[in-house]
Amino acid sequence: MIEDIKKDAEGRMKKSLDALEKAFRKVRTGRANPGLLDGLEVSYYGADTPLNQVANVSVEEGRTLVVTAFDKTLIPDIEKAILASDLGLNPSTAGSVIRLVMPPLTEETRKDLVKVVRGEAEGARVAIRNIRRDANSDLKELLKEKEISEDEEHRGEDLIQQLTDQMVGEVEKMLKEKEEELLTV
Repeated sequence: MIEDIKKDAEGRMKKSLDALEKAFRKVRTGRANPGLLDGLEVSYYGADTPLNQVANVSVEEGRTLVVTAFDKTLIPDIEKAILASDLGLNPSTAGSVIRLVMPPLTEETRKDLVKVVRGEAEGARVAIRNIRRDANSDLKELLKEKEISEDEEHRGEDLIQQLTDQMVGEVEKMLKEKEEELLTV
């Protein structure tokens, strides 16, 4: 039973880490990254469709993203979606290809992005601690129903705490890497 609670908590904590990784991918650094456009949706025959389902996004050189639409009639819609996003990118169209040049980040923009990244990391830490709280309350419930002993409950809480510390360590590692990436000129 304790092992089941631990596995459930571990799975949920890993999902929090995955969500943090996705959020970090959307934060623009000085380099071009196709993940930057992951959350973008384009109106395709009246339905909002993820950009990666209607176009191919690739990196050209270090600072340029190239969006190649599968259907040339979508080019204006893709441009509108890029302009409407809060990415601050200006699309440059040449035939069926849209180029997005990543402007260099100013020092002020970098510091603002570091604040955003730290906020995302704090959200992940809070989510992980909430999962720990849920797992510990499940252990207390088992103790209350006399399905486990007090010693087993304490052992289970220690296991959950070790797992929590490990996952928070992962968040810190990811945050450090992203901050370095943002602050590198």
